[in-house]
Amino acid sequence: MATLIVVDDHPIWREAIARDLTGAGHLVLGVFGEGKAALTAIRELRPDVAILDLQLPDLSGVAVLQRLGEDCPTAALILSASGESSNVLEAIKAGARGYLVKSASAAELADAVERVAAGDAVFTPGLAGLVLGEFRRLANAGEAERPKLSERETEVLRFVAKGLNYREIAERLVLSQRTIQNHVQHILTKLQLHNRAQLVRYAIEQGIDGD
Repeated sequence: MATLIVVDDHPIWREAIARDLTGAGHLVLGVFGEGKAALTAIRELRPDVAILDLQLPDLSGVAVLQRLGEDCPTAALILSASGESSNVLEAIKAGARGYLVKSASAAELADAVERVAAGDAVFTPGLAGLVLGEFRRLANAGEAERPKLSERETEVLRFVAKGLNYREIAERLVLSQRTIQNHVQHILTKLQLHNRAQLVRYAIEQGIDGD
């Protein structure tokens, strides 16, 4: 079971989502229609997952993610009517863990919530290839266009390269293990890597493993 909030500007839609997810065994802490209210709820309630629409009357879903910052322990799952590549990539770059279009079934959404809460990246079929393809294009275009790691992500990667586990890294950085797991998953997604071994090799190649 995951704890979550639902953020969508359509009352009937967000209530239906909340009802379906409650029926699937998840705990809905609240439903909201605006980005600013979502920001407050995420900071105060600290849900495992925030289901965000992109189009909100005050702040967009992307703006909400950007304001939450790197260390937010809540995983974001975008649920949008748009499957446009520009919207998908903007959301992922802002920190979204997953992206589903609103044609997804109730069962698919419930499964996505569970997987995102566990640290997986989840996309509507077809969108994962789009995201990976774009990151691959950027990597092939050269270092200047390659997705950049934040200072916090670089710090986490340095400890991974030294062989520290999630608990040890969390203790060093005074963060939760879930936050460290979230950072590692974001790093893997950005760099098109699949496991910690590849992360260690990348860190060594980039000279990130030094003290």
